[in-house]
Amino acid sequence: MDESARNRSHVQSLSRALKLIETLAGEDGEMSLTEIATKLEWPKSTVHGILATLRDYRFVDQSPENGRYHLGIRLFEFGQKAARNWGIREIALPFMHKLNALCGEMVQLATEDAGEVFYLEKIDSTHIIRIVSEIGARLPIHCNGLGKVLLAYRSSSEIKSILTRNGMRRMTGRTITDISQMESELAQVRKLGYALDNQEIMEGLCCVAAPIRDRDGTVKYAISVSGLAERVLGVYFETIKDSVVRAAAEISYEMGYREHSE
Repeated sequence: MDESARNRSHVQSLSRALKLIETLAGEDGEMSLTEIATKLEWPKSTVHGILATLRDYRFVDQSPENGRYHLGIRLFEFGQKAARNWGIREIALPFMHKLNALCGEMVQLATEDAGEVFYLEKIDSTHIIRIVSEIGARLPIHCNGLGKVLLAYRSSSEIKSILTRNGMRRMTGRTITDISQMESELAQVRKLGYALDNQEIMEGLCCVAAPIRDRDGTVKYAISVSGLAERVLGVYFETIKDSVVRAAAEISYEMGYREHSE
């Protein structure tokens, strides 16, 4: 569906309500009516009416102390139900725990959504110094191992479209910001069966990721081990890399993928 047809099919009031929810979700704390109206560039009366409706359905709650707004309990309930529908999480978790116990580093499970890496599950590192990460968070797809894996098995046109639309912002001095260079990197990912982020999204952070295939062989998910570069790229690199690839293969098998099946 092209953009004009999509716009014609939208229900404006629903679109505005969803946009308002997205705005609240993008803030760490509560927002006032004025702040929301300013952020969205809508009249206060419009914002107030939408907020009142969302509050009635518990999609938005209002603080009795200061009158400010935040996401409501119903969205949490729906989020929990939606999470249970991601069968991949239940399948992957035992292997993620095994990988975490073996490597001692943070293990993450992700998929691609809207050209970004979307984190579905994680297990924290056992080390004192840990990487901050959140389930449900999003990161640019071009500068981390999970993103490279999720890009590598797309068609050339899809890869170019995603990278052109979302951009390739430089995060560190090692970030790949050229599409041709990224295409060469992704060809290497397909050849090796894993991707490496060597301090491309954050100085000192390294990630090794591998593809998870579903029953028909499509790469919809990826699993990774992330940690300080001195640990991940040190003497245990081969062990970590092989363990990630093996875990991805085991999860793929549980998903119904058979490498040599016709």
